[in-house]
Amino acid sequence: MSDERLNRLAEAAGLSIEWVDADGKDQRVKPEVLRAVLDGLGLPAESEDQIERSLEKLDTGAGAASVPPLLTFDQNAPLDLSQYFEPSSRYSLTLEDGSQQNGTLDAQSRLAAIDIPGYHQLNIADQQLTLAVAPVACPSVEDVAGPAAWGVTVQLYGLRRPGDGGLGDTQALEAVARNAAAHGADALGISPVHAMFTGNSQQYSPYSPSSRLFYNILHSAPGSVLGEKPLRMAIESCGLADELERLESLELIDWDAASQARQCLLRTLYEDFSTGGNAQQADFDSFREAGGEALENHCRFEALHAALLSPEGYPQHWRDWPQEYRTPQSPAVEQFAQQNASEVSYYAFGQWLIARGLERAQIAARSAGMKIGLISDLAVGADGGGSQAWSRQDEVLAALSVGAPPDIINRQGQSWGISAFSPWGLRAHGYRAFIEMVRANLAHAGGIRIDHVMGLMRLWVMPAGAGPTEGAYLNYPFDDLLRLLTLEAWRRNAVVLGEDLGTVPEGLREKLAARKLLGMRVLFFERDDNGTFKPLEEWPASAIATSTTHDLPTIEGWWKAHDIDWRIRVGQHREDERPGQLEERERERVGLLRLLREYAPSVKGDLANPDVLADACAVCLGRSPAPLVLFPVEDALGLPEQPNMPGIVDTHPNWRRRYPRDSATMLDDPACSHRLELLSSAREQAIGTKH
Repeated sequence: MSDERLNRLAEAAGLSIEWVDADGKDQRVKPEVLRAVLDGLGLPAESEDQIERSLEKLDTGAGAASVPPLLTFDQNAPLDLSQYFEPSSRYSLTLEDGSQQNGTLDAQSRLAAIDIPGYHQLNIADQQLTLAVAPVACPSVEDVAGPAAWGVTVQLYGLRRPGDGGLGDTQALEAVARNAAAHGADALGISPVHAMFTGNSQQYSPYSPSSRLFYNILHSAPGSVLGEKPLRMAIESCGLADELERLESLELIDWDAASQARQCLLRTLYEDFSTGGNAQQADFDSFREAGGEALENHCRFEALHAALLSPEGYPQHWRDWPQEYRTPQSPAVEQFAQQNASEVSYYAFGQWLIARGLERAQIAARSAGMKIGLISDLAVGADGGGSQAWSRQDEVLAALSVGAPPDIINRQGQSWGISAFSPWGLRAHGYRAFIEMVRANLAHAGGIRIDHVMGLMRLWVMPAGAGPTEGAYLNYPFDDLLRLLTLEAWRRNAVVLGEDLGTVPEGLREKLAARKLLGMRVLFFERDDNGTFKPLEEWPASAIATSTTHDLPTIEGWWKAHDIDWRIRVGQHREDERPGQLEERERERVGLLRLLREYAPSVKGDLANPDVLADACAVCLGRSPAPLVLFPVEDALGLPEQPNMPGIVDTHPNWRRRYPRDSATMLDDPACSHRLELLSSAREQAIGTKH
């Protein structure tokens, strides 16, 4: 079989045959890996005949959609339509504001520049398409929040409040937003709130959701929306008073028990609500109507997922459902929805509660003085067996898993078990799935953090069940996605952050910076292999600064080599590797102390004391040229444990840790309050120096 034809098919499908790894070494994807990935893309390549048919499939697909339903352009730049239309073609353009323009394309088949961003309708040569015209850049942090902005980040599920029943909710989020604002924070970054599988409480990683279009109803705080009286009655009806108290007292979240308790309360509240005569019925009805087909499909999926169990009684992948339920448009799904209307409505009720709770939290943050408020977190993909993949099958690659090749952080590579968008599926449908996803995650926030932002340019994909080394990079329409993201951020006056850690393709950071889409710099990573930390003057002004992330050790955990102990304990590293790793960590400690003595000389005390060390790190980050510093609450509170260890399922309590204090006063502890004051003062000093 000719590798040349195989390579041609791979390149036509958007795969990179050659790539550069995190160590700067050239790599080439093996032919057998290419064939497996292509098969996952629906392009069989096991024989010459299959390759030819797959090439024809790609060519036919491209021809059938020669004029895509949506094209993206930049504001105030001529629109080159020469790929699709003849010179002097007559057109009629209807702008988003309703105004109309008529004219002809110029001799190079260009449309005159449009100076108003938005989604505009073009009628030309008997065809109609949408022109998405984007501003040149996203709103900057300085435009939105001024020059000395800082904030904190929290894991929503870990927040505490009296009566929360053992799981963080939007009422606790309101409380911590006010608390952070009182200390001067302009932003509150939160863990993803994406919809999970309500019928499967064992799947609770916020980065492996069922859908990134909707929310996890378990984080709703029904009392804040419906009132405390109905909630008290529901607790009594469910007989849950003692159980909720038990769950609330736990140090780690019991997801299974908390989920069962929450769902009992939500169902009881829904049954009461649906009897009629509720003053908020009109608001619920309007919410459901505004959600349209996307919300209806998600709620139908949830009801089907709960009903179509395996013979052993477990939830199933939708591909294992009876054939007639595998597509949302089928008559059988419509019939199921009519016969189970109350069940479908229950899931819509849950979405209404969580959406209103998030809305309240953002209003609370802004009302308390935050300039940005909530910064939502957008996971890189969704579970292939979930609601988003089921409802958007032509736009999602459910047969491939997303991950990362071996890199500096994870030498084994990573497989995240989630699916991603199909590049050609997005184009063919006018980027509908991407646009609605961005809108959903900006609906109740002043900013958005995009996990693994490299996914806008390329994603490491592998067949389901394959290891991280058996993958290839799939390329995406980066410029189109960047323009759409910029346009949506502009419409919301929201800031955009991108997590750009790991193997970063050449040119990505420059393109992000040009659009004022901020990257991310983590204190412990800003050093060379000898443990020498970069001076702050070399940190970019095009990235936020932070001490750590949810996947990395806290300041105290890093200083005490707690992360090294954990990696050996869970089997990621061998015991005999400990001495070498501790030796390397000691070099890094020396380098960090050298940095802190230069940039945080005002912090008195022994820097080997984790509390003093965290103070100095806060000052150092505050003095960086970053337009925004986000300080994790784990480090503000001086906690030793990180929320998540990538690549681990059962041997580390991922996504289960709860914060030690009530959200309303969590940051008022004297040591924490002092640390945030140091950070705020350092930001002001840094800005004064800059200007």
